[in-house]
Amino acid sequence: MGKNFNKSGIKAFNILALLMLMLVNCSGKTNFISSDNHNSSDKDTVQYGSPFRGVPDARDAVIYQVNIRCFSSARDFQGVILRLDSIKNLGVNVIYLMPVYPVGTVKSVNSPYCVKDYKSVNPEFGSLTDLRALIDGAHNKGMAVILDWVANHTSWDNPWINNVSWYKQDIAGNIVSPNGWNDVAQLNFDNTAMRNAMIKAMKYWVLTANCDGFRCDYADGPPADFWKQAIDTLRNIPSRQLLILAEGSRADHFASGFNYTFGFRFYDMTKNIFKNNGSVSGYDNINEIEYAGANESNRVVRYITNHDVNGSDGTPLDLFGGKTGSLAAFVAAAYMKGVPMIYNGQEVGYPVRLTFPFTNSLIDWSLNPQMVTEYKRILSLFNSSLAIRRGTLNTFNSNDVCAFTKIYGSEVVLVISNLRNATVSFVLPDSFISSRWIDAFTGTSVSLKTQISLSPYSYLILKKN
Repeated sequence: MGKNFNKSGIKAFNILALLMLMLVNCSGKTNFISSDNHNSSDKDTVQYGSPFRGVPDARDAVIYQVNIRCFSSARDFQGVILRLDSIKNLGVNVIYLMPVYPVGTVKSVNSPYCVKDYKSVNPEFGSLTDLRALIDGAHNKGMAVILDWVANHTSWDNPWINNVSWYKQDIAGNIVSPNGWNDVAQLNFDNTAMRNAMIKAMKYWVLTANCDGFRCDYADGPPADFWKQAIDTLRNIPSRQLLILAEGSRADHFASGFNYTFGFRFYDMTKNIFKNNGSVSGYDNINEIEYAGANESNRVVRYITNHDVNGSDGTPLDLFGGKTGSLAAFVAAAYMKGVPMIYNGQEVGYPVRLTFPFTNSLIDWSLNPQMVTEYKRILSLFNSSLAIRRGTLNTFNSNDVCAFTKIYGSEVVLVISNLRNATVSFVLPDSFISSRWIDAFTGTSVSLKTQISLSPYSYLILKKN
């Protein structure tokens, strides 16, 4: 401006300043102007929308994992929005979106877990406006939304890379990769500035996109004190009930504030039962190990597939005896001790692996409508039964059969699932014979005998009448 800033310019400037002052005084705070290209800022982000009041109790979640790249032909947020009703009707109350951030290009293998910018939306999927529309749409249908958070490492072209001390280095001062994942650079959690920037970025998404928490990728990498610092900060955001899932198995995750850990061991045991004829009674030890350090409200997320194992190990149909076997395995995962998670396509029995980097796969949603109906029936019972969701577990598994009761107050549910591709005779405890039972799905009376015959991959869910 300088010499060209004349009296009329001064007058115009003063009027503009007065209007801005009036705006601040009327609102009590300046308005946050959102941008689809909004980048990091030193100022706190203002809340977009209103915090969602329908976030379920952590014990009552049914989680649905969305892999945006293979979810629809559009492969974007809008493709997910168009199927929100289908997700809701399945019995889901929590949607978990795989990473929504821009992917790095240096040393890249196009992994969504190679984050180039922690505060931007991947244009491959759409804009911040589109992400907000997805989350708003889920909220309007009674579903919470959690985002995938990649705390352990960044892409090599993330702007953070200019802060060398923010990264782990070898003896020669070169930034290193974690676990042989050469497309990413390992962050240094001894660096306070990096930790604060990471936590601020997590808080940014809770506020600017109105998400309801995070699934934290490779949570076993960052130290427990970082997670406690991050989670404490997030839980201090006003008017928020957040769900935070550790994709990890360390016992200290619960003490750090996570609601959930990941059921790696349960999945491996289930795979061993089906593939190697392992004993179903091994579940008892798994439950004890996975719940070490847990309190009453903590849960382990139980699954029979996810984006990692679907590509590396095979689909549930490959691993767990086709349609009927995978449903029997899911009953054990959903009802025994935890909260169930479904990976997109699982409910239609999609028979093709969704392989990394997920850009060539596309789920056919028209497959196996009868299987979708059965998933709905299984999850409907989960949602309607306090005993299944919160009850005390008593197991009496055999070598071949997953069998247990869940008891909450006066509600008693008996679950018997044959995990063999063969007819199996199962001996019931004497105490069950004298009780009156109904089929939990149909409400019809069921008379139990000491020994029952279970057809291959069949399951029986009863409620005490």
